[in-house]
Amino acid sequence: MNPLNSVNGTIIAGIGLAVLLGALTMGVNPNPASLLVWIHVLAGITWIGLLYYFNFVQVPALAEAAADDGGPGGAGITKYVAPRALLWFRWSALLTWVSGASYLAHLGIFGDAFMLTDGLPRIIGIGAWLGTIMLFNVWVLIWPNQKKILGIVEATAEEIGKAKRVALLASRTNTLLSIPMIMSMVGYGHGGFIV
Repeated sequence: MNPLNSVNGTIIAGIGLAVLLGALTMGVNPNPASLLVWIHVLAGITWIGLLYYFNFVQVPALAEAAADDGGPGGAGITKYVAPRALLWFRWSALLTWVSGASYLAHLGIFGDAFMLTDGLPRIIGIGAWLGTIMLFNVWVLIWPNQKKILGIVEATAEEIGKAKRVALLASRTNTLLSIPMIMSMVGYGHGGFIV
């Protein structure tokens, strides 16, 4: 009954260990705000980790596979890996945004953050706006176009070619925006930018 034998077991064991360590070091004190931040960070790591995987690993590997005349091609990745990775990608993006917005609402600064009010709400607001743009890109540009690329929905060769370009540019835009977004979130948590 080793929890490391399955992904679900690993995740459950990790959550259990985190709760145990939290209880041992900080005591048992239910704190909804801390739970929201924890969910936000965990979902965000999943989202941005997959974003970086797509941009730094999968896309270049698929290009190499396509250029390799005698190689295995990219069918295994496009059939088995990409759909699963995109499932985790889009839902972790949504959970990241919802948990972050919920935390801002819990603090009573949701409106101030999105209105870019002076002080710390402006710093987190910049991150929130960047995250909102990135969430839009995931659900409105990347996912619908990836469905065409992966053959989940029917598309002509011309539509697939266009879908590849749109999905790539939206993904690269998200990679670019992730850097100042993370800086904004860290800046808020630590009282400002370190510039």
